[in-house]
Amino acid sequence: MIGDLTPPTEQVRRQMQAQRTTGTRIELAVRRGLHARGYRYRIDRRPLPDHNFRGDIVWTGRRLVVFLDGCFWHGCPIHGTTPKSNTEWWRRKIDGNRERDRRVDAILKQHGWTVLRFWEHDDPATIIDSVVAHLQV
Repeated sequence: MIGDLTPPTEQVRRQMQAQRTTGTRIELAVRRGLHARGYRYRIDRRPLPDHNFRGDIVWTGRRLVVFLDGCFWHGCPIHGTTPKSNTEWWRRKIDGNRERDRRVDAILKQHGWTVLRFWEHDDPATIIDSVVAHLQV
């Protein structure tokens, strides 16, 4: 465990609870593009029923899962920032998120899944092309 990751203030806790976890701008754009190309999928789905994590877009039969990671929450090397207050707490939180992402990827790969991760700043058309390429294999 990386320490206590209870939000440092009530305001931070409320902001974190209000944060959208599904239906983000990038998710909607990618989902619309895949749907327009005739692909059907599940959203916000557990790829493995005995694990608690969820994929943003999932094809269970094809064992393909797509994660569309937010730059702030997942520590994007280009756009990720650290708040100026409670800096150490936020650093631990974001590092923990990145560590969890790596762990989830490893678990899914061990179970024969293909994992595709993209950043929220990535071009939706490029993401769609990449996903379609994996679906056509």
